[in-house]
Amino acid sequence: MKKLSFKKRAEAKKVIPTRITNETVAEHRERILAGGRRFKYPMQYARHRLVFNTIIVTIAALVLIAVIGWWQLYPARSTSTFLYRVTRVLPLPVASVDGEAVRYSDYLMYFNSSAHYLQQSEQVNLGSEDGKRQVDYIKRKSMDNVVSDAYAVKLARELNISVSNDRVDKVIDDDRSTVNGRISQETYDASSLSILGWSPDEYRQDAKSKLIRQDVSYAIDKVAKEKEEKAAAAIKADANVDFDKLATDLDGKGDAKVTAGVSGFVPRTNRDGGLSVAAAKLEKGQVSSVIKTTTGDGYYFVRLLDKNDTQVSYTFIRVPLTAFSEQLAQLKKDNKVHEYISIPSADSLKVNQ
Repeated sequence: MKKLSFKKRAEAKKVIPTRITNETVAEHRERILAGGRRFKYPMQYARHRLVFNTIIVTIAALVLIAVIGWWQLYPARSTSTFLYRVTRVLPLPVASVDGEAVRYSDYLMYFNSSAHYLQQSEQVNLGSEDGKRQVDYIKRKSMDNVVSDAYAVKLARELNISVSNDRVDKVIDDDRSTVNGRISQETYDASSLSILGWSPDEYRQDAKSKLIRQDVSYAIDKVAKEKEEKAAAAIKADANVDFDKLATDLDGKGDAKVTAGVSGFVPRTNRDGGLSVAAAKLEKGQVSSVIKTTTGDGYYFVRLLDKNDTQVSYTFIRVPLTAFSEQLAQLKKDNKVHEYISIPSADSLKVNQ
């Protein structure tokens, strides 16, 4: 009897499905949805956590990459090709001059080019004692060069000076003329890559930087301009004026001293900033008008002494440009040039030598 009683109680607890009618359809729908929610919500929570974790891992990875990159560039001062490519994309600074940022990629471009030349052309072992000294030297030279370029860009912007692509093309076109004849663009590009490790874009960048610095140097040097005008007036008054005496009369001290000299016989296409090309167009004894050399080192006047089919000989007077270098030197004294990596100073390099 007890077993039978228990069986009846169990059967009584069973839920007997009711018939679905218009009145009970909402109740049945809710019952079915409630049963499905226990499968839906756990999946939602897992997906949200997966997305959250992915974002955290991605941010952590980016921070780690940034820290490693910063350490490689600044404390470790790596000069690898990979980091050079990275800095070409990311405008990271290696220094600043008077508030103008100096790009790390520019520094690496010049340093790697000089290192490439030492290894490929001079066969220097950069790991040797002498090689390490030369590495320190080209690091300092590269840094000084890009600081000067950045300062020139700042002044060019203030003076509304710009360099067109046509001028850059002309500089490269002129470089293709050699003593042995004119070379093709393909040969020129291959030579630049072999000797300097530069692509055509890098060589164009270097040419443009030099033109900007040249234009700025001429624009800001009022003292040199005054001396150039005095020299031009003296030559106009007497075409046979003695260049040595004229240089003495124009005076100047140190780097600002006006000088005169004789070239001797040099090729008509000699790489002297355009002086030989200008002299070749003159008649014997004739003096040129003022020449702004492509090297940007000053104003020149040349007098043709002699020439033949392949060579020229001329005397010259040079009025140097000094304002740009003087202003940059003053900025360094005023602590307005800041370098973000440690490089041996010029004075320490002289002591080591």
